[in-house]
Amino acid sequence: MRKQRNTSSIWKLIIAILACEVIGFTSGLIGSAAMNTWFDNLQKPSWNPPSFLFAPVWTTLYALMGIAFWLIWKNETPEANKRSAYLAFAIQLFLNFCWSIIFFKFQAPFFALIEILLLLAMILLTVYHFAKISKTAAYLLIPYVLWVSFASFLNYTLWSLNY
Repeated sequence: MRKQRNTSSIWKLIIAILACEVIGFTSGLIGSAAMNTWFDNLQKPSWNPPSFLFAPVWTTLYALMGIAFWLIWKNETPEANKRSAYLAFAIQLFLNFCWSIIFFKFQAPFFALIEILLLLAMILLTVYHFAKISKTAAYLLIPYVLWVSFASFLNYTLWSLNY
C-alpha cells in the first residue's frame, strides 16, 4: 500500500510540474516574445534584464509552482479544505498564461499592466491559501512573488517610457 501511495505521489509531482511548464511554454509560444520587432523597438530602462535570462527564470518558477501545487495536492487535508487553494492557484496560472499574450501578441502594455497587477494579487492570495495547508508550499512561491513584482514594475516602466 505504501509503495502504491509513493508511486501515486511521484505521478502527481510529475503532472503538477509538467502542467505548469506546458502552460508557461504555450503562453510564450503564443505571445512570441522572441524575435518580436515591436518589443525590440521599445525604449527600455537601463536595468531591463537581458532576454536570455527570462527562459531559465520562468522555467525555474514554473517548476517551483508545480512542486508547491503538488505539496497541496498530496497533503492529507480533506479535499473540501483545499478548494480555495486550488481555485486561487488555477486563477493565477490562467492570468500568468494571459500576460505574455496581452503584452507581446496584442502589444498592449497598459492592459498587460492591469493584468499583471491582478496576477500579483492572485499569487499573494494563493500563497495565503497554501500557507494554511503547507508552509513549505507557500514559501516555494516567494521567488514567484518577487519576480512578478519586479515584472510588474518593469511593465509599468515600459508603458511609461513608450506611451
